[in-house]
Amino acid sequence: MKVAALQMVSGMAVPANLDTARLLMQQAASLGAELVVLPEYFCGMGARDTDKLAYKEGFGQGPIQDFLARSARELGLWVVGGTLPLQAADEQHVLNTSLVFSPRGECVARYDKIHLFHFDNGRERYIEAAVVEAGTKPVVCDIQARNGESWRLGLSVCYDLRFPELYRALSAQGTDLLLVPSAFTYTTGQAHWELLLRARAVENLAYVLAPGQGGVHENGRRTWGHSLLIDPWGEVQALRAEGAAVVIGELSRQRLSQVRQQLPALSHRVL
Repeated sequence: MKVAALQMVSGMAVPANLDTARLLMQQAASLGAELVVLPEYFCGMGARDTDKLAYKEGFGQGPIQDFLARSARELGLWVVGGTLPLQAADEQHVLNTSLVFSPRGECVARYDKIHLFHFDNGRERYIEAAVVEAGTKPVVCDIQARNGESWRLGLSVCYDLRFPELYRALSAQGTDLLLVPSAFTYTTGQAHWELLLRARAVENLAYVLAPGQGGVHENGRRTWGHSLLIDPWGEVQALRAEGAAVVIGELSRQRLSQVRQQLPALSHRVL
């Protein structure tokens, strides 16, 4: 099954970002992808964290969700809408939500980001909890390739990557492919991005597909990018450093089985 991480450098205007996302999805479809995954906040990177409050949507309705459903249906793709802001318990917060749409345009899974980013090195400061309400539940989702193979996705977002217990919970539910749509900062990405992604793949003997925001944004922020696909042995199969791009690769059921048979570490867990 061919899959694609869609890397973006999202600006502040939602319609323009959706246009870019659509072009990338069309390109991925033309290359044979069956699953495409957009990055965190693909729909908008505002000047302030609170800007996302203006275009938050109720679950199941709104122009961003309509766009994802329509694109999935028209292009015949499984589409994971990296993240978009959904209504939370109060008006001052949103949920940072990843949605999975089938090729029929149906939303089949929803994951609200559990771990909220907090970083302050004296020059850069991010406190995601000031605007985002944390989710509470790990989520897996089954999709079917055109050849009839079933693949189980484990959903996660960006800062979740630093919490291996989440991925163990997903792995315990039989996950084959871990998704990590992200908007890693340049500083933290340069230090830890690939290291952590490869570790999650190796620990859980699973594929990892991680689309990122990658470049200098209209709001002045610089994100790390380096969207990639990693196989269950921790080998990088495809990567793009910066700029809007389709990062495409192939999942192999044979490769997954081979790695898990030669090193059956998942069955050796004690704790």
